[in-house]
Amino acid sequence: MKFASYLAGRQYRFALVLGDRLLDLAAAHAIARAAGMRLELGYLPSDAVEFLRLGEAALHDAQRLAELVPTLDLHAATVPLAEAILGAPLPRPTSLRDGYAFRQHVEAARRNRGLPMIPEFDEFPVFYFSNHQAVTGPGDVLVMPRHCDQLDFELECAIVIGKEGRNIPAERADEYIAGYMVMNDWSARALQMQEMKLNLGPAKGKDFATSLGPFLVTRDELAAHRILTPQGERYNLAMVARINGEEVSRGNLADMHWTFAQIIERASYGVTLQPGDVIGSGTCGTGCLLELNGSKVFDPPRWLAPGDVVECEIEGLGVLRNRIVLASD
Repeated sequence: MKFASYLAGRQYRFALVLGDRLLDLAAAHAIARAAGMRLELGYLPSDAVEFLRLGEAALHDAQRLAELVPTLDLHAATVPLAEAILGAPLPRPTSLRDGYAFRQHVEAARRNRGLPMIPEFDEFPVFYFSNHQAVTGPGDVLVMPRHCDQLDFELECAIVIGKEGRNIPAERADEYIAGYMVMNDWSARALQMQEMKLNLGPAKGKDFATSLGPFLVTRDELAAHRILTPQGERYNLAMVARINGEEVSRGNLADMHWTFAQIIERASYGVTLQPGDVIGSGTCGTGCLLELNGSKVFDPPRWLAPGDVVECEIEGLGVLRNRIVLASD
């Protein structure tokens, strides 16, 4: 299944993507129950995280509603996808972690700074916490003037945790993934480099915006691209980034050195992961201007500016399109 959150009034509502239309799950569930249809739950929430907390029963009812569309009048619960204003699939995740899983990106970033590859990269998957209250979906991303000092994108994939778990072994960790999304980890590099000198962070260089979307895609939708490994599932999915229509980055999700299963094992050690937690992969190789500038792909260096449109695309997950807008305050 494929999910999205769309704006209705001042609230984002969780919906199932059915071709060129969105099926509002809360509204459709109410119509189906009023018509006497048998469903597992008494209701479905309009909030994405609340939906995930209801677990398999909510997924079962969502699938049942999709099956009822041809026979039950659910038109009042649908919205044309082309007319919908999409937010992040989870507008307010319960937490946001970001990994560092692509070796090519790490090697290039260190080489460009005159540093050898750090051996600890092969010992465990590392991540940091970002600001889960600063998540955006497709559309405008507001930035302050200091963010525009070497403003950068980062082409990533993210997963959403679908059920509670603690001390999750990698061999079972994929079962905890509700779905996959495109992620753009916006980075103010001048701020980031300043604060990283103190060996703590990143924080202010990252906490102003992280874009997710446009869709949350479940594992079953990606089965044809799945690669089974002893370390967990990998997916052969092309990753592309464009600036103002020009392709600048290309990678593949299968190139992650650390799998999401291994990252989940590390993140859940002594910690309970919750439905709605988001975990990013880290930047794919060539997936940011910092790496491309350091590798002399762009010489003189290139950075983003207000008005630029950045598209991050992952095969099967959609295109996350954002325009940079300078905030007034």
